[in-house]
Amino acid sequence: QVQLVESGGGLVQAGGSLRLSCAASGRTFSSYAMGWFRQAPGKEREFVAAITWRGASTYYTDSVKGRFTISRDNAKNTMYLQMNSLKPEETAVYYCAASGRYHGVRVTVTDYDYWGQGTQVTVSS
Repeated sequence: QVQLVESGGGLVQAGGSLRLSCAASGRTFSSYAMGWFRQAPGKEREFVAAITWRGASTYYTDSVKGRFTISRDNAKNTMYLQMNSLKPEETAVYYCAASGRYHGVRVTVTDYDYWGQGTQVTVSS
């Protein structure tokens, strides 16, 4: 089992940047595929980015390609999401997630077994 704790959220102006971190407990972090999701008020949780267990492959939803970068440091049990050129419509609670069943890229909420508590990202116009 793994516990996840996000950090790095906050208030930023449109066009600004934030770097989210997801710290994981447990010695098996490196065996989990990981992902970032976000949920805006009144909307469903949506996929943002994913990374394979060794970090060799990544995948992004179309709207963030070229602006967001997902990465992980298995030695530090930590995953990151660098977000650049943020837009007001990207205001949401951002969640990190881990899949104990898969090593490859996963984009569906139900593919993930463990979730953090979320970190608020607010982008002002």
